[in-house]
Amino acid sequence: MNDLPLADLDAFAAVARERSFRTAARKRGVSASALSEALRRLEAKLGVRLLNRTTRSVTPTEAGKRLLERLTPALGEIAGALDQVASERDSPAGTLRLNVPTIVARVILPPLVGRFMKAHPAITLEVTAEDGFIDVLAAGFDAGVRYEERVEKDMIAIPLGPRVQRYITAAAPDYLARRGEPQHPRDLLEHATVRHRFQNGVMLPWEFGERDATIIIAPPSTVLANTIELEISAAVDGLGVIRTFEEFLKPEIEAGRLITVLDAWETSFPGPFLYYAGRRHLPAPLRAFVDFLKSEQRQAGR
Repeated sequence: MNDLPLADLDAFAAVARERSFRTAARKRGVSASALSEALRRLEAKLGVRLLNRTTRSVTPTEAGKRLLERLTPALGEIAGALDQVASERDSPAGTLRLNVPTIVARVILPPLVGRFMKAHPAITLEVTAEDGFIDVLAAGFDAGVRYEERVEKDMIAIPLGPRVQRYITAAAPDYLARRGEPQHPRDLLEHATVRHRFQNGVMLPWEFGERDATIIIAPPSTVLANTIELEISAAVDGLGVIRTFEEFLKPEIEAGRLITVLDAWETSFPGPFLYYAGRRHLPAPLRAFVDFLKSEQRQAGR
């Protein structure tokens, strides 16, 4: 087994994680045929099928699952060792892979990315935006961004972006003219609503807070989607009441296309955190990003 190329093992891990030759190839900047050939060589040398491939899907076999489970931390350690060596250069180099929620990718991360990349031009940044709750390290990411209630307890977490965010509730003027303005969260049970469902099928209830009171409801949905653009468009078109991050709705509110309701019941919560494994030697790109965020916090007086 000493003649197994590391590149082929890495190619297998990439395809097995993505469950797609095309997606893995795009992220790695190679052709799908090159990955397919790497898998063919690896399976031939091992004498074991690692992936079940059809025209519609790519899934690891049981042997492939076991190999991926063992390979993921090993490949991570190798990448970390190489990044550690690279960190001895004048400028950190390598790839930083982040998994972040949609709100962070669209609103919070963009201004930070510009400043970070200008300071570290030798680093390649890969950002995957998704709202599902996954093990980001097992999926091959260096770090994740999540909100406090979703950060694993054995991880190191540092603030990223605003320290306080809010959910707000809003509806189109014509909708409110037709249906009336809700005065209490429970009134929404009699209203049409636009709600969000995560990719894993979870649809969270709406939580409202006023001083010491908290009310949790699950209003009926007229429009249910997993894309914020569609949800906002539906609300602007008067199809129902929407409740989401203030940052998403602010442009529509400022333009008068949406009007906030239930202002006394606005809910605030801590902003997002970057979290990562507390290993001794961080990959150079991740170390540079952590140091950058800490510097940003100091400058902001946080």
